[in-house]
Amino acid sequence: KKVWELKVGQYLENGWGGGPRSTPTVSADGKYVVAIGAQGDVVCAATADGKEAWRVAMKQTNVDDPKNLGGSVPSWGYCESALIDGDKVLCTPGGSLGTVACFKLDTGEKLWQSAEMTETAHYSSIIVVSHFGKKQYIQLTSSKLFGLDENGKLQWQANFNGRVAVIPTPIYRDGSVYVTAGYGAGCMLVKVSADNQVTEVYKNNEMKNHHGGVVLVGDHLYGHSDSVGIICQKFDSGEQVWTDKKRDGSKGAVAFADGMLYCLSENSGECFLVSATPEGYTEHGRFTLSPQTEQRNPQGRVWTHPVICNGRLYLRDQEIICCYDIKQP
Repeated sequence: KKVWELKVGQYLENGWGGGPRSTPTVSADGKYVVAIGAQGDVVCAATADGKEAWRVAMKQTNVDDPKNLGGSVPSWGYCESALIDGDKVLCTPGGSLGTVACFKLDTGEKLWQSAEMTETAHYSSIIVVSHFGKKQYIQLTSSKLFGLDENGKLQWQANFNGRVAVIPTPIYRDGSVYVTAGYGAGCMLVKVSADNQVTEVYKNNEMKNHHGGVVLVGDHLYGHSDSVGIICQKFDSGEQVWTDKKRDGSKGAVAFADGMLYCLSENSGECFLVSATPEGYTEHGRFTLSPQTEQRNPQGRVWTHPVICNGRLYLRDQEIICCYDIKQP
């Protein structure tokens, strides 16, 4: 049942469809939700009634406008999900004024923009971490992986050849940062010291994740690798442990809950359950999402990610949302 709706911005029409690419982000206290449109509109609203609190455009406007963020719309549109960190909101306009921008959550007042890092935006989302006791914001572009302090000052950076499109979110653990991208870019792990010195640990093509995401469970990573299928990879060494190519070589999204990988195939809309273990691929069943949209562009796919919450599995295909009861009897 629809409770309220609020227009975010204009569609971005291209060969893959004109709908939104981003997932809305809800504040920890549940009061606000922030959404990003494909054209770079950032909108904050009250969750209770959908009343708009503020909005800002990441796309380049009048250079003399104090609200100008100087961004340019990436080829496939702005796709990141906004990061809400306490009373702050961060997003990635990209461009000469600064790759990352930070705002007050309640008013939309701009607090800073990362003038030392001016890479254009790609499609990855920002993460916030505690790096040896100090807060950092980490983001990935087509050529740079970098960390900012809580005031937007550049702390470190590393080169990454992301090629065509960099989409998956970085993964951080104990000073190590893992990134991956498709189109042959592969994956990389760097170690960042307490004084922000960067050492490359490995770079290989075992994981080439297009846009379905990668999850870290214990010491192992799980995700779809282009032309391979789901793989299990050692986080510390980058070594491949197993792959499921013979079972399901298509690409798709992966989510983790209760010791299981919830996998959604982009081609068929099949959702299947796999044990998250380095011991090998063990599948526990599958079904096909139904109904599926009739709005999808012929080149489009099922590109949304599964969501698991309170014993329910949510799958979306364009305008259709399906909810499944997955509680154990």
